[in-house]
Amino acid sequence: MNEANSGPGRVTREQRGHLYLIGLDRAGKRNAFDSAMLTDLALAFGEFERNDLSRCAVLFAHGEHFTAGLDLMELAPRLAGGGFSYPAEGIDPWGLARPRRSKPVVVAVQGTCWTAGIELVLNADIAIAASNARFAHLEVLRGIAPSGGSTVRFTQAAGWANAMRYMLTGEAFDAQQALAMRVLTEVVEPGQELARALEYAERIAKAAPLAIRATLQSAFLARDQGDDAALSQLNELLLSLIGSEDVREGVMAMMQKREPVFRGR
Repeated sequence: MNEANSGPGRVTREQRGHLYLIGLDRAGKRNAFDSAMLTDLALAFGEFERNDLSRCAVLFAHGEHFTAGLDLMELAPRLAGGGFSYPAEGIDPWGLARPRRSKPVVVAVQGTCWTAGIELVLNADIAIAASNARFAHLEVLRGIAPSGGSTVRFTQAAGWANAMRYMLTGEAFDAQQALAMRVLTEVVEPGQELARALEYAERIAKAAPLAIRATLQSAFLARDQGDDAALSQLNELLLSLIGSEDVREGVMAMMQKREPVFRGR
């Protein structure tokens, strides 16, 4: 891009084989989320969900920063007037509202990653960050509370004391601290975060799509309804997969000592 976007927020889309790249594109405002970008991101997630060619999404940001969080100057009047809702054909990128995505998301983070950005990371399946990334939950310093899932997911990942240290003070933490608190999968050199995220996404896309969805379904069920609910469905999930073409392909590939080619059937 020739100029950093500082107008209404938007996201870019790119189909790259079985990967669907979603780029936050408001670099002139450090990719702060206004209502337009919230809407467009939800629409992009919905498009990814419905696209059979797309097996894994990679969420990244244009410019030097991942996101400065919510653009409260633009969003506050709308929220005060009755709230914000996603379009019917969209999917909540933070995974709070239904329907939930059924396919995996890998996220690449650089620079500033504040508030809602941390919550996007926590809702992803794999998260890669540049070593110069900086994180902060600033909500309590703006008069609001985290509203994208961190009060549940940050405490689960990092432990109560670690998560509350940052959510109750607004104190910043770096990528290595985020890794130690299990917010991130991996930390890489600056400039390598997107390439590394794409590597993970390519590996996911080579696996059997039905098995990937079943794995996420079980994990989401455990997170939503508890361990017993997920455990009780494991046999049913296995039986739903065992007769698939992908299972036959996986067995044949193993016997023939070759890479499997899965069709998602």
